[in-house]
Amino acid sequence: MSVTGLILFVAIVSLTLVVTYWAAKRTNTASEFYTAGGGLTGWQNGLAIAGDYLSAASFLGIAGAVALNGFDGFLFSIGYLVAYLVVLYIVAEPLRNLGKYTLADMINARFEQKKVRATAAFSTITIVIFYMIAQLVGAGALIQLLLGIDYWIAVLMVGVMMTVYVLFGGMTATSWVQIIKAVLLMIGTVIISFLVLAKFNFSIFNMFEQIKTATPLGESYLNPGVKYKNPLDTMSMTMALVLGTAGLPHILMRFFTVKDAKTARSSVVYATWIVGIFYILTIFLGFGAAAFVGADGIIAANAAGNMAAPLLAKVLGGDFLMSFVAAVAFATILAVVAGLVLSGASAFAHDIYGEIMKKGKATEKQQMLAARYASIAVSVLSISLALFAQSLNVAFLVSLAFCVAASANLPVIIYTIYWKKFNTAGAVTAMITGLTTALVLVAISPSVLSPEGTAILVGNPLFPLTNPAIVSIPAGFLGGYIATILSSRSDAKKYAEVLVKANTGYKG
Repeated sequence: MSVTGLILFVAIVSLTLVVTYWAAKRTNTASEFYTAGGGLTGWQNGLAIAGDYLSAASFLGIAGAVALNGFDGFLFSIGYLVAYLVVLYIVAEPLRNLGKYTLADMINARFEQKKVRATAAFSTITIVIFYMIAQLVGAGALIQLLLGIDYWIAVLMVGVMMTVYVLFGGMTATSWVQIIKAVLLMIGTVIISFLVLAKFNFSIFNMFEQIKTATPLGESYLNPGVKYKNPLDTMSMTMALVLGTAGLPHILMRFFTVKDAKTARSSVVYATWIVGIFYILTIFLGFGAAAFVGADGIIAANAAGNMAAPLLAKVLGGDFLMSFVAAVAFATILAVVAGLVLSGASAFAHDIYGEIMKKGKATEKQQMLAARYASIAVSVLSISLALFAQSLNVAFLVSLAFCVAASANLPVIIYTIYWKKFNTAGAVTAMITGLTTALVLVAISPSVLSPEGTAILVGNPLFPLTNPAIVSIPAGFLGGYIATILSSRSDAKKYAEVLVKANTGYKG
């Protein structure tokens, strides 16, 4: 590793620790720990949302997926970007108006049942674990490349640091680390994209023409069907990406960090612009890696292609640019995993401990202590699982988390806001059905079982699609519908109140 790389790495880590120290002095209550006291402005929260969303999957996974699979890899970028329309028009405002700290708060605005809150908390923790594994896999591969240390040591290093951020700084530290990282990530991406375009004489048409002969795939590189040969598989994966964002706990939690619904909408608009520009630029990252690093070089560094962007930076700008990109990617991972740990910890500490076990009577000190213990537990579990997932592409791993989020959380969010007859039985059933269907189908899919041993386990897959969203998302909606219709219980008495609150923010 170069001295420059070490200096940049230490600088990024030091900056984030300074932010955490500053935030720790301002984190004394549960509200400050979970939501930064609702004090972020629209542009601050927009940058933080973008920082949360532009994860290792976006920067490392998508660059590798585009470089190795062409158009099929770019499907990730399309899906992630379009997903924000769902968040903007359906979820952001009602969630902010109805919730307090977590998704379960929003659902319990209508159904004051412990089993609804417990199911929502369990769903949140499951999705967080899935997403965390993806980030830690990316972190392990990146630090292994940057520092030349073993994968497992790298994963432990990131795990310890993310836990420190959450334990001491809460949402304030997490938010500002995300803001700083979003700015640095955009700077790095713009620089690399500019250098790639310069290699093609600043002609996008020239770039597309030359890329046809720059990879082993030839002209098929620009056409769908390289990785996802089954059209249903393509449709299923795209459904997960487009609908999953609206159910991701760490994204939903960000809408509680602003003062009102208007600011929440504003923050989504800011985030959409930033995210949109970034995902357009992933074309340059992927094409550049394919043309100037080559498939063999990418795979040699990491079989899943996760190191395509840092390797491209090295080709274009030498050790300095590669070190900068790797350090920024490291900051990216730290910011995202800190947000994930926080959302998982809040589900346990606020929903399960504070509202169910303590019946809403937990003191500030008890809530803070429970949140910190939960942070440690989520971190330990995620690190343990990530140690066995090194060979998987992080963009793909995140698509599975999106699938679970869309299947378990989105149906109950939409039904809670827009369906008068929806009741407690429907809410619990929708979450359990969506979650169970997604997890079971993933477990018996080619993502986990492969005759050649290229997946997690050796065996013949029983379900043909790599992402089960096309089955599990309708299953979640159908489960909620059937359970509501068959149940004799009616929870419609609070619907009018919820509808008014969701759309106006009026508290009465």
